[in-house]
Amino acid sequence: MTDYSTTLSYQVLGCAMNVYQHFGPGLLESVYQQALMIELDNAGLLAEQEVPIKIEYLGQDLGLAFRLDILVENCMILELKSVSQLEKVHFKQLMTYLKLTDKPIGYLINFNTENFSIGHSIHKIINYSYGKEIPTWLG
Repeated sequence: MTDYSTTLSYQVLGCAMNVYQHFGPGLLESVYQQALMIELDNAGLLAEQEVPIKIEYLGQDLGLAFRLDILVENCMILELKSVSQLEKVHFKQLMTYLKLTDKPIGYLINFNTENFSIGHSIHKIINYSYGKEIPTWLG
């Protein structure tokens, strides 16, 4: 049985919860992103923000069209929102990012909510096109 308290997901979501508890809803996405970067760094996690996604078509680079909000430990994408309601397009956006970057897992996190919880404002998205087995330590 997996001890979920040691998974990367558990650590990352704990960091997101700390940010939400400090600020609550109502701020710009960029504020939550900067604060979350501080939390991830304090947790000893490698995180990069605004990571460019290279997109090619028929072997030709289309240029920078998209950027990941946060990439954690080079394997988990965090797509942050501060919107009144998540829409289907937000889920599709993260799934597309996962496929384009060949990353196994991502979280769609909406900070503009009164109910900051898994399944309501925090959604785990798994890349079923990922070419390898997803490690259990990801969570």
